[in-house]
Amino acid sequence: MSDLTRRSALTACLAAPAVLALARGAHAQQAAAQPLRVALIGAGWYGKVDLLRLLQVNAAEVVGLADPDANMLAGAAQIVASRQASGATPPTYRDYRELLAAQQPDLVVIGSPDHWHALHAIDSMEAGADVWVQKPTAVDVVECQAMVETARRLGRTVQVGLQRRGTPHLFDARDNVIAAGLLGDVGVAECYSYYHMRSRGNPEPQPVPEHLDWELWTGPAPMRAYTGAEHPGGWRSFMEYGNGIIGDMGVHMIDMTRWLLGLGSPISVSSSAANLYGTGISNISDTQIATIDFGPTKIIWQHRTWGAPADGDYPWGATLYGTEGTLRASVWRYDFQPRRGGDPIHRDVVMELEQYPEDETEERLEKHTAPGIRWLMRDWLAARDEGRLPASDIQEGAISSVACILANVSAQLGRTLHWDAENWRVRDDDEANALLARAYRAPWVHPGA
Repeated sequence: MSDLTRRSALTACLAAPAVLALARGAHAQQAAAQPLRVALIGAGWYGKVDLLRLLQVNAAEVVGLADPDANMLAGAAQIVASRQASGATPPTYRDYRELLAAQQPDLVVIGSPDHWHALHAIDSMEAGADVWVQKPTAVDVVECQAMVETARRLGRTVQVGLQRRGTPHLFDARDNVIAAGLLGDVGVAECYSYYHMRSRGNPEPQPVPEHLDWELWTGPAPMRAYTGAEHPGGWRSFMEYGNGIIGDMGVHMIDMTRWLLGLGSPISVSSSAANLYGTGISNISDTQIATIDFGPTKIIWQHRTWGAPADGDYPWGATLYGTEGTLRASVWRYDFQPRRGGDPIHRDVVMELEQYPEDETEERLEKHTAPGIRWLMRDWLAARDEGRLPASDIQEGAISSVACILANVSAQLGRTLHWDAENWRVRDDDEANALLARAYRAPWVHPGA
């Protein structure tokens, strides 16, 4: 872990508002004088989705796009020009470092593959920007730690794209079911994904397309032969670039449950994982079960990319078991069933299509996620101006991401890990601690080195 400071998470959280408040006056003056200057790193699917939601809630000016894929850059530049108030086509950059040096943006939206999140976010913060970064915060624990500590040291406002923290029907569940006491005490919550999302193909290596800089796309990750299965989007099927389905889908539902119940960091994590039906070159598990102990509540995660979901209405979601009832929640709906008498409660997702009709025709937009992204974007900008922590602050995102990463480490070692959140270490387990930072491919340098 080298020279990373061993400051506690609690100390960092307490210090953050004071540091952020120092920038509040400057941010307010800038907002009154000119539009915020925003850049996008990672111009693929969710990078564009997030950036376009920002443009729906703020008259920001997009001053640059960066991506190793020239085709993605061209497509993103075109849609941004059609959406931003100025109508200008933003300049494009293959290398994100050139963008940061040339444009010095106020805000950076990061939608790159997971293995890039830490370097993109830290370099953006060091360049003077406040950051929106997609979930999970990073692919290893030390990266997560470095991101939190950089944000606190520099007083940056960093929001993580965990949309459930801004989703209208889940606010209703939190306020009118949980806070109202209808659920009672929750000892166990089950989170799950039964989507068939693991790649089963077995393509052969092939020439890298001319529009893609494969060396730069790979960056700090191990170099793999290009097969076409990795990009675009297929990288989620490879552990070199992420943390499998628990790191991709589990982080959402584990974080949602933490947020709904007000849970802090885990105490221990135990997991097992396997490929029971997996074929092809994908190397993520198709089946995993993890128990994450948060003290008052245990979260049990399960995914399998085969068979049918236990409940067709909830193929991806969470079920909270309380002393007074049961709450099922997902991106689409929630259902509360009281244990003894009383009326059940059902709420559906709110789409906001009348307010934002462009959502109807936007390519690949998950319309049910757009309201949550917009809410978090507004909150991010307000937190920036007010000198406070945002709702999906980097610390919260890191806690949920670390829980998923530790589950994979537990499955690899075959034992329970006891987590020391204050020091970002597994208690009394040198072998596990050696796995908290991944090796970086030269010349890239790990932020914990």
